[in-house]
This record gives sequence, structure tokens and C-alpha cells, in this order.
Amino acid sequence: MDKHEALNKLADKSVDILEVANIFNTFLDDIEIESSVAMNLSVRTSVYDRELGKSDIMQDLLIKLSNSKDMGVRWAVAKNPHTPVDILVKLSTDSVNLVRALVATNPNTPVEVLVPFFSDEKIVRDGLSGNPNTPLKFLNILSDDSDKMVRLRVAENPSSSREILEKLSNDTEKDVQKAATIQLNNRGLS
Repeated sequence: MDKHEALNKLADKSVDILEVANIFNTFLDDIEIESSVAMNLSVRTSVYDRELGKSDIMQDLLIKLSNSKDMGVRWAVAKNPHTPVDILVKLSTDSVNLVRALVATNPNTPVEVLVPFFSDEKIVRDGLSGNPNTPLKFLNILSDDSDKMVRLRVAENPSSSREILEKLSNDTEKDVQKAATIQLNNRGLS
């Protein structure tokens, strides 16, 4: 199989995961193939599939891709819901802030990895606002953020407290108010 064929196969999210691994292993260290494999895994896991997450092949690919020189590949690994915790821990110290920001958004990232992100760059701190593992004290601080999108993600965060949601239901931005009100209603807290 030539590279063009391989790229066409990788564009199909339904191609067997074993075929994806074979392509990856055939074209080792090819950034374009790495990127296509990362995107294939990302697309096929955009809806969380627990069975696929148990796949040793998927785990192996994510581990190998985490070592890519390409930021976009590491970015895709950082946001993947099947990425093993030890890889999220490794990527939490990536030199690229967007990779760290996506580790901050990943719901599998442990709390002890999330806490240092609160002292990181704004884009990384903002990633914490939607993560259900973010400690409540940080959600409370983020609920006062000047960025509307941060407050919106806090309002949508299933871990936000009633107090945070009540405060955000009176936010100056209608979208934030609506999201907080919906969360309060969905939880029977209104």
C-alpha cells in the first residue's frame, strides 16, 4: 500500500482499528500519517465508546502518538477520552500550551494533575472550566472570570455547585444565565 492509499483509508473512521495500527507501523515517523492516525482516532471517539477504549490497540496507538514531534498529533491525544492517565500526566508538562489546555479539559485527567494548571497560562486555566474533575474552589473562582466562555463552561460543568449556578443564573450574559438555569432545572435545584 502506498502513502496515498493509506491516507485515504485513514480518512474512513470505520476502517478496522487493526488496519489503522498496521498503517501507523508501516509508515513510522511519517508526520502526515501520524496526523491522520490521530485524527482517525479522534473522529471515531468523538462519541465515547467504552468498548473501543478497552482496546489494547487503541491504547498502544495513543501512547506512541503522544511522542510525536507534531503538536497537532499530541493535541489530538491530549483530548482523546481513551488516552491513558499516565500519558495525560506526561502531556500535562508539554511545552505547547494548547496541548496542556486539552489535557485540562480531558475528563480522565486526575485532580492532582489539574491543580497546577490553575497557575498556568490563561488558555490552560480556561480548559479547567469545563472539566468535571476541576476542584470546586477553582470552579468558584472561574465563575467570576472576565471571559464569557469560561463562565459558560462553568455553568455547563456538572460539578458546579448550586451556589455557583445560582450566581451564574444572574450573569450579565444571557447565554451564561440560560446555561446555569438549565443546569439548576435539570438537577431539580431551581
